[in-house]
Amino acid sequence: MLAKRIVPCLDIRNGRVVKGQQFKNIKDVADPVELGKRYSDEGADELVFYDITASYEGRSIFLDVVRAVAETITIPFTVGGGVGSLEDFDALLKAGADKVSVNSAAVRRPALIREAAEVYGSQCVVLSIDAKRYGDSWHVYVKGGREDTGLDAIAWAKQGEALGAGEICINAMDQDGETEGFAIELCRRLTKELHIPVIASGGAGKAEDFVDVFTQAQVDAALAASIFHFRRVAISDIKRLLKRKGIPVRL
Repeated sequence: MLAKRIVPCLDIRNGRVVKGQQFKNIKDVADPVELGKRYSDEGADELVFYDITASYEGRSIFLDVVRAVAETITIPFTVGGGVGSLEDFDALLKAGADKVSVNSAAVRRPALIREAAEVYGSQCVVLSIDAKRYGDSWHVYVKGGREDTGLDAIAWAKQGEALGAGEICINAMDQDGETEGFAIELCRRLTKELHIPVIASGGAGKAEDFVDVFTQAQVDAALAASIFHFRRVAISDIKRLLKRKGIPVRL
């Protein structure tokens, strides 16, 4: 069995790491270069960098910040936010990203996923989905969680896989910043329907939440921000707990 991955997330606004609740009440946290290095040194398996206002503001990611982070870390690095073309993929990969995450632009033009997979390989293409509960289903949101597309999140994830995405990152908006646990039901639905890795995002508040999402939903990776940014739990402590529970991790 492949090792499960612990993935800190840097939400970037105006060149700084920020954090909010349910995509609102955004507060300043830290410098992305310093925080990225800290996570790399502390044993994170990967790092994710989202420019959270790029799509809404209709601009490209701040490549200088991406380069600075990439130069200081020694772990795989996924970058997203405002990615809308193969040129954006090329620029980010050249700036040091190992994978590129697409969200709003892929909803507008799904063929972008296929085109990027054909040129750079599926392993470079991460489909990030911001999903919010809507009755018995979940809707896909775009533009930094501001716009409900009406798309069913499970169906969109399956389409993304068919188009060539190498991973799905599911951002549960209802859980975001609440520190009450991951969206187990949503993640379980996805892992049952898909054949590519699923990354759970949104809601981690304690080490046991990682145990729950790995054992109950069978996700491949768990992404979190607040729990790490504010040093509520150390990455090493989470990994030791996972190992004690028989969950494969890299120590």
